[in-house]
Amino acid sequence: MRLAYTITEGRGELDPLLYDVAQTAMTRGLRVAGIVQVNSDRPDCARCDMDVLVLPDGPMIRISQSLGREARGCRLDADGLETSVAAAQARLDAGADLLIVNKFGKQEAAGRGFRPVIAQALASDVDVLVGVNALNRDALLAFADGLAEAVPADQDALTHWLVASRVLGSRIQS
Repeated sequence: MRLAYTITEGRGELDPLLYDVAQTAMTRGLRVAGIVQVNSDRPDCARCDMDVLVLPDGPMIRISQSLGREARGCRLDADGLETSVAAAQARLDAGADLLIVNKFGKQEAAGRGFRPVIAQALASDVDVLVGVNALNRDALLAFADGLAEAVPADQDALTHWLVASRVLGSRIQS
């Protein structure tokens, strides 16, 4: 089992990167569980809608609340998040080589959200790739207790990490 994390500099850059990594892994024969985020711009709102695609093939679940144009507070929809956690858990339980979680965020830092799913994947010898921001990196590292490895936020580096897996290396060719 391995746990890797990646951080991007720009807002919204991580989502399409992890989506592409998931697609690469699946086209190369890996059983992938977890979620990737797909954002949708809204013309009537300053911020996008946040949806997650449960890997490998859906459903798409909304994890944001529409709080209005001027709202500045947290717009995470906790019910949507927990629905996506349950769906990803079911996919992990069905068998996976890799768990991808788009973000180790505030909920995970507090011990909720995808944290139990990540722990189960690691305990089941499933490799895990998570996105994280600088604010929650220390919480991730504390949770990982020395297991987490940083991987640069680019397609080639993340694909190399997949190929280097002792579980997946025999299935993926560079």
